[in-house]
Amino acid sequence: MDALLTALADPARWRLVSLLAERPRPVGVLAQLAEARQPQTTKHLQTLERAGVVISQRTGQRRVYALQPGPLRELAAALSRLADTADQAGGPRETYDRYGLSIRAERLAAEEPGWADGRSFRFLRSLTGPPELVWRHLTEAALLARWWTPDDLRVSELVFEARPGGRIVHEYRDAEDTDGSDLVAGRAHGVVDDVRPGERLTYRLSPLLPDGSLAFTAHVNLGLRPTDTGTDLDVHWRITDSTIDSADFIAGIEIGFGQSLDKLAATLAVSSHDTDSTEHDTDTRSTK
Repeated sequence: MDALLTALADPARWRLVSLLAERPRPVGVLAQLAEARQPQTTKHLQTLERAGVVISQRTGQRRVYALQPGPLRELAAALSRLADTADQAGGPRETYDRYGLSIRAERLAAEEPGWADGRSFRFLRSLTGPPELVWRHLTEAALLARWWTPDDLRVSELVFEARPGGRIVHEYRDAEDTDGSDLVAGRAHGVVDDVRPGERLTYRLSPLLPDGSLAFTAHVNLGLRPTDTGTDLDVHWRITDSTIDSADFIAGIEIGFGQSLDKLAATLAVSSHDTDSTEHDTDTRSTK
């Protein structure tokens, strides 16, 4: 495939492929139609032949070339698969486009400081596991790190002191930036306001702009309520101190934090399943 792509990348060779798609042609005719010198045309055809996209045979004094459709169909199929992957419904590209639309809308609205003050967001999730387990995933750094980033990102630094006045530091990078050589994707500082284990958690969190100043302050209120099947989590965000440069951050709240909560739900489902399996194994062994 690499050889084929390299061969087709040259405009002169692509012109020869187009001519051969119409019918097999000798070198001299191809040179005339391509308005090129015959030695150059021969070299291009040899490159195409090595890549498997054309074949040739000698007929009398002439060498006639013909196109091989197979490799082109394979390339077309590969390109089609790439396009389908990028265009899949609900996939990363769709999220990218949604975020782009949101960024443009928020940038238009961000005309002066305080432009987004009072804006609020609400998130509801029905989670597997009792409030005690959910609480641990909301307050313990090791468990928070499993879910507290949008898709395609990873936590690179996390401090969460689950007490009134406790410090919060949340830094994240691209999930594939394993050595930390790329730029930090985001960093936020905050403080915990209220802690009621298993019931309620409130904190303030401020994303940092590139110069280290605060983009805005998010007042986050998380309420937990036990249910027959687990825990209902009700999250409220309220924005204050919004700067003009905070538009890109605010544009990503609904998408990004929604993805984070989906990861929390998936993490808890696995944790609950593992706990149930362990308890089942214990019960089974105790009856033997």
